[in-house]
Amino acid sequence: MADVAQVAGVSAQTVSRVLRDPAGCTPETRERVEAAIRSTRYVQNLAASHLASNRSMTVAAVIPQIAASVFAETLQGLSNVLLQAGYQVIIGHSDYSHEREEDVVRSLLGRRPDAFFLVGTRHTDAVREMLQRAAIPVVETWAWTRKPIDQLVGFSNHEAIAAAVAYVQRRGYARPVFVAAARPGDDRARERLEGYVSGMARHYAGQPARTVVMEDLPYTMGSGRVLLDAARTQFPDSDVLLFSSDLLASGALLACQRQGIAVPRQLAIVGFGDYEVGRELNPGLTTVAVPTVRMGEEAARMLVQRLRGEPVAARRRDLGFELIERGSA
Repeated sequence: MADVAQVAGVSAQTVSRVLRDPAGCTPETRERVEAAIRSTRYVQNLAASHLASNRSMTVAAVIPQIAASVFAETLQGLSNVLLQAGYQVIIGHSDYSHEREEDVVRSLLGRRPDAFFLVGTRHTDAVREMLQRAAIPVVETWAWTRKPIDQLVGFSNHEAIAAAVAYVQRRGYARPVFVAAARPGDDRARERLEGYVSGMARHYAGQPARTVVMEDLPYTMGSGRVLLDAARTQFPDSDVLLFSSDLLASGALLACQRQGIAVPRQLAIVGFGDYEVGRELNPGLTTVAVPTVRMGEEAARMLVQRLRGEPVAARRRDLGFELIERGSA
């Protein structure tokens, strides 16, 4: 920093101020310091800075799976807002395991993040206790609960799939089946299963809630074909399949085309999530759309407000969902 100050013709304190709060410096001073930083190839020692300020300027994000595009979209929204406020995101993934989430949270807490972002609202008691003891802002997403750890930005998976059941009933489908690849820790898939059962009781009174749920399948389009075959074998008279995600539904729709099953005339298909792949299929995938990017953006804004000591209007924000009707149902 002293080298940068010498090249820029300013004090080391001015260099520190430009790095810490560039908007609070005059444009001329900022430009001189930034030019000196580029010419000297200076990289700030953030560890020392954070030690002095007791702030790491990081937010820890724990998601179920890095490969899932929907969580990547939410992280993109989160990161876009946090970067503008000077915060970086560090990521851990639970692989749909509550025990692994506990290990990840413990490890990330050791790096002293300023806040936490979590996908889901169901955690072990140890996770809740660790985060409450840390006394830092926490926001949970991608679900809904009456008792969040701290803050909540999400929607009701239960009500979303129940709305899909109501939709297929209005469209005249008589024998719906819920289909999912739900690993033991995939709480959102199980909330959708519960919503399906509730929707069936509400809109198909007296008819059993028929389901095909496999725990040992990977979360891929190929698993959609496996689930389609299982559903057709177990319930050959089904006229509509409601999948727990668009990825599985898209794989099933493509498998129908390969097997000569006319969609939606012989079998209708409904997904969940409004993935890009579902929009590009022919026929397009009817689905429940959720605000993946906006969830991340809203969560980030809430965290930044808390970290700046500003009041937050509401600690719980229900962003809702939308049923998108396309050709598959």
